Amino acid sequence: MAARTTVVSSPGKVLMAGGYLVLDPQYSGVVVSTSSRFYTVVQSAVSAEPGHQDRPIQISVRSPQFVNATWVYELDVKDDTVRVEQRDVSGSGTNKFVHLAIERTLAYALEVRRVSALKKALSVDLNVTILGDNDFYSQRAQLASRKLPPTIASLSKLPPFLPSGVPVSQVNKTGLGSSAALITSLVSALLLHLEVIPSDSFTSEQPSDGRHIAHNLAQYVHCLAQGKVGSGFDVSAAAFGSQLYRRFKPEVLKGLMDNATSAGSLKDTISPSNKGWDYHVEPFQLPPQVRMMLADVNAGTETVSAVQKVLKWRKESQDTTGRKPADKDSAAKTSVVATDPWETINQHNKALSQLLLNLSLLAKQYPKEYKKIVKYISTIHASQWMAFPGFSAQESVIVDTFEQVHQAAEAIRKHMKKMGEDAGVEIEPDKQTKLLNRCLSVAGVIGGGVPGAGGYDAIWLLVIDPIDCPPSELPSSRVESVWAEYTEMSVSPLLASESVAKGLRVEKLEDIPGLKDAVETTETA
Repeated sequence: MAARTTVVSSPGKVLMAGGYLVLDPQYSGVVVSTSSRFYTVVQSAVSAEPGHQDRPIQISVRSPQFVNATWVYELDVKDDTVRVEQRDVSGSGTNKFVHLAIERTLAYALEVRRVSALKKALSVDLNVTILGDNDFYSQRAQLASRKLPPTIASLSKLPPFLPSGVPVSQVNKTGLGSSAALITSLVSALLLHLEVIPSDSFTSEQPSDGRHIAHNLAQYVHCLAQGKVGSGFDVSAAAFGSQLYRRFKPEVLKGLMDNATSAGSLKDTISPSNKGWDYHVEPFQLPPQVRMMLADVNAGTETVSAVQKVLKWRKESQDTTGRKPADKDSAAKTSVVATDPWETINQHNKALSQLLLNLSLLAKQYPKEYKKIVKYISTIHASQWMAFPGFSAQESVIVDTFEQVHQAAEAIRKHMKKMGEDAGVEIEPDKQTKLLNRCLSVAGVIGGGVPGAGGYDAIWLLVIDPIDCPPSELPSSRVESVWAEYTEMSVSPLLASESVAKGLRVEKLEDIPGLKDAVETTETA
């Protein structure tokens, strides 16, 4: 008899606009979820070994992409508490993300289910396998060992879920939000497997209570593992997909963060009916025939340090000038926008998101004209888009909107770089500026930037992607050529594109290339 299996995946993220500002509940960010996903596979043991009843139930967690990445936990479920203790730390060490995800998910399950029901669900051991798509980790060494150039075509040839050859603590990440995607998929898979939330929680286009519970619990676990309440956009993208995101107020988690083991508090706090979860998620999607391209530049930024410096600079500058956040009075808001960099950047962020949404509407209203304009602007530099005098009224609106997207993206870059210089943080380092400027000189490139907190992690580009264009003539091919020839920094593309899926998704083991083999190999290793 086959083991009962639950597979849940969640996507990575790119914070296209809203870096630093998204920490403040009054500002929103543009978050694009990626086609690269984390997968959690939960399997109930087929049969118990002799003497099984004489020992605690075990949850064995394996991450086969890393060296010494197996963690075995023993469970002890009482009337009002659940104890999760790692059995052996000598070989694999500890993994607080995994440990806390299991402990807190089981604690929540104990509060919402009868003890007898939970004990029945945990009557056999659980085997958990966690795997991330290759894009979450730098594949430079794999390409070099195969004597392949750093191109999208080369990355497509690599086997899925490649082993890194190093412990998880030493892997080079690409900044797609691996810890948030991991925790969200692991928490969600356990909730489904233990029947804490309905089996159809992740199938509806509209977010269900089950999806909200998974999101809220994953936010809590992620904050607990990191030791602070972050903005949460990465977990939100993992749960709900691409979105315009405005964060929740940190106070909703204060009680749990101060006393993580208090009994009876999880259910009420995590509940979707808890008004403290005042985050706002508006579904978002890039316009048709607009492609997101990502590249790893193999350096990295210490996000926590950068955030602390920027927040300190903002507070000091406000204390010095007496500026305060904008209120509802329009005159006061206008005055603040003129002096507060955050308000200035916020206006450009809002313009970028609205213009991109407008393009999607225009594509539906005028499909022929939209297709014509996309083909036209894919062949020339952005500075020339408005030069052609023969547009119809509808075509003029479309090309003008594309031009405004370009201008908004460039304005965000300009003001983010200036804010970084004033705060003493390399939000867009000079090397990144040169690389982005070179990319933006390519025909058909709309805009670009450095995602999230900035630094040397990666770059993103929005590129025109005509549906009837030969591959060699696509703007993306021209961008790849620039990356391949660029000598001032090492630039390696990522396979990831925008995901149109709505975040969390239930999968079938056999439908994901390489996943079944990876799980079975782990089991027999």
